[in-house]
Amino acid sequence: MPGRKADRIGSLLFCPDCGTLLDLPTTGNSVACEQCGHVEPASSFENIEVVTRSHPDAFPSALRDARKIQTTQHESSVVQTEEDEPCPKCRHPKALAKTMQTRSADEGATVFYTCLGCSHGWVVYN
Repeated sequence: MPGRKADRIGSLLFCPDCGTLLDLPTTGNSVACEQCGHVEPASSFENIEVVTRSHPDAFPSALRDARKIQTTQHESSVVQTEEDEPCPKCRHPKALAKTMQTRSADEGATVFYTCLGCSHGWVVYN
Protein backbone atom coordinates (compact mmCIF):
# COMPACT_ATOMS: atom_id res chain seq x y z
CA MET A 1 0.00 0.00 0.00
CA PRO A 2 1.65 3.27 -1.07
CA GLY A 3 1.92 6.01 1.52
CA ARG A 4 1.93 3.76 4.59
CA LYS A 5 4.61 4.64 7.14
CA ALA A 6 6.62 2.17 9.18
CA ASP A 7 5.19 1.22 12.55
CA ARG A 8 7.23 2.69 15.38
CA ILE A 9 7.60 0.90 18.73
CA GLY A 10 9.96 2.81 21.00
CA SER A 11 13.07 3.43 18.92
CA LEU A 12 12.44 0.52 16.51
CA LEU A 13 10.83 0.76 13.09
CA PHE A 14 8.90 -2.14 11.57
CA CYS A 15 7.75 -2.69 7.99
CA PRO A 16 4.05 -1.72 7.66
CA ASP A 17 3.45 -4.57 5.19
CA CYS A 18 5.07 -7.63 6.82
CA GLY A 19 6.17 -6.46 10.29
CA THR A 20 9.89 -7.13 9.81
CA LEU A 21 12.32 -4.97 11.82
CA LEU A 22 13.84 -2.45 9.41
CA ASP A 23 17.59 -1.80 9.30
CA LEU A 24 18.92 1.69 9.91
CA PRO A 25 19.65 3.58 6.69
CA THR A 26 23.34 3.55 5.79
CA THR A 27 23.39 5.28 2.40
CA GLY A 28 20.76 6.83 0.20
CA ASN A 29 17.34 8.22 0.99
CA SER A 30 15.49 4.98 1.79
CA VAL A 31 15.64 1.50 3.29
CA ALA A 32 14.16 -1.59 1.64
CA CYS A 33 12.57 -4.32 3.79
CA GLU A 34 14.58 -7.55 3.48
CA GLN A 35 11.41 -9.68 3.55
CA CYS A 36 8.89 -8.02 1.28
CA GLY A 37 10.80 -5.21 -0.44
CA HIS A 38 8.75 -2.33 1.04
CA VAL A 39 10.70 0.91 0.65
CA GLU A 40 10.75 3.21 3.69
CA PRO A 41 12.11 6.77 3.39
CA ALA A 42 15.18 7.56 5.50
CA SER A 43 13.28 10.51 6.99
CA SER A 44 11.25 8.00 9.05
CA PHE A 45 14.42 7.33 11.05
CA GLU A 46 14.97 10.95 12.10
CA ASN A 47 15.01 11.77 15.82
CA ILE A 48 15.34 8.14 16.87
CA GLU A 49 17.42 7.56 19.99
CA VAL A 50 18.56 3.99 20.57
CA VAL A 51 19.23 3.13 24.24
CA THR A 52 20.45 -0.27 25.40
CA ARG A 53 20.89 -1.54 28.93
CA SER A 54 22.37 -4.72 30.34
CA HIS A 55 22.84 -6.11 33.81
CA PRO A 56 26.47 -5.89 35.05
CA ASP A 57 26.55 -9.68 35.52
CA ALA A 58 25.47 -10.26 31.90
CA PHE A 59 29.11 -9.94 30.81
CA PRO A 60 31.39 -11.73 33.30
CA SER A 61 34.75 -10.19 34.03
CA ALA A 62 37.75 -12.32 34.97
CA LEU A 63 39.09 -9.48 37.14
CA ARG A 64 35.76 -9.02 38.95
CA ASP A 65 35.54 -12.80 39.54
CA ALA A 66 39.11 -12.91 40.90
CA ARG A 67 38.32 -10.02 43.25
CA LYS A 68 35.24 -11.87 44.54
CA ILE A 69 37.26 -15.03 45.17
CA GLN A 70 40.01 -13.26 47.10
CA THR A 71 37.71 -11.32 49.43
CA THR A 72 35.42 -14.08 50.65
CA GLN A 73 35.27 -15.37 54.20
CA HIS A 74 36.97 -18.74 54.44
CA GLU A 75 35.43 -21.76 56.12
CA SER A 76 36.73 -22.31 59.65
CA SER A 77 35.88 -26.04 59.81
CA VAL A 78 39.38 -26.96 58.53
CA VAL A 79 42.23 -27.04 61.07
CA GLN A 80 44.07 -23.75 60.84
CA THR A 81 47.02 -22.23 62.64
CA GLU A 82 47.20 -18.80 64.22
CA GLU A 83 49.78 -16.54 62.53
CA ASP A 84 51.21 -13.06 63.10
CA GLU A 85 49.81 -11.74 59.81
CA PRO A 86 48.17 -8.28 59.78
CA CYS A 87 44.78 -8.02 58.08
CA PRO A 88 44.86 -5.80 54.96
CA LYS A 89 41.32 -4.61 55.74
CA CYS A 90 41.23 -3.82 59.49
CA ARG A 91 44.98 -4.17 60.38
CA HIS A 92 44.25 -6.70 63.18
CA PRO A 93 47.64 -8.34 63.93
CA LYS A 94 46.53 -12.00 63.98
CA ALA A 95 44.96 -14.31 61.41
CA LEU A 96 44.15 -17.98 60.99
CA ALA A 97 46.17 -19.61 58.21
CA LYS A 98 45.51 -22.70 56.09
CA THR A 99 48.10 -23.88 53.56
CA MET A 100 47.19 -25.83 50.42
CA GLN A 101 49.06 -26.97 47.33
CA THR A 102 46.82 -25.48 44.62
CA ARG A 103 49.37 -25.37 41.80
CA SER A 104 51.95 -27.82 40.49
CA ALA A 105 54.27 -29.53 42.98
CA ASP A 106 57.32 -27.50 41.93
CA GLU A 107 55.63 -24.21 42.87
CA GLY A 108 55.01 -22.77 46.33
CA ALA A 109 51.94 -23.47 48.42
CA THR A 110 48.92 -21.16 48.63
CA VAL A 111 48.14 -19.71 52.06
CA PHE A 112 44.53 -18.80 52.88
CA TYR A 113 44.23 -16.26 55.72
CA THR A 114 41.16 -15.31 57.77
CA CYS A 115 41.40 -12.28 60.05
CA LEU A 116 40.64 -12.98 63.72
CA GLY A 117 39.23 -9.46 64.08
CA CYS A 118 36.84 -9.01 61.13
CA SER A 119 36.80 -12.48 59.40
CA HIS A 120 38.09 -10.92 56.16
CA GLY A 121 39.75 -13.54 53.95
CA TRP A 122 42.69 -13.13 51.61
CA VAL A 123 45.11 -15.34 49.71
CA VAL A 124 48.90 -15.31 49.41
CA TYR A 125 50.57 -17.29 46.63
CA ASN A 126 54.08 -18.31 47.77
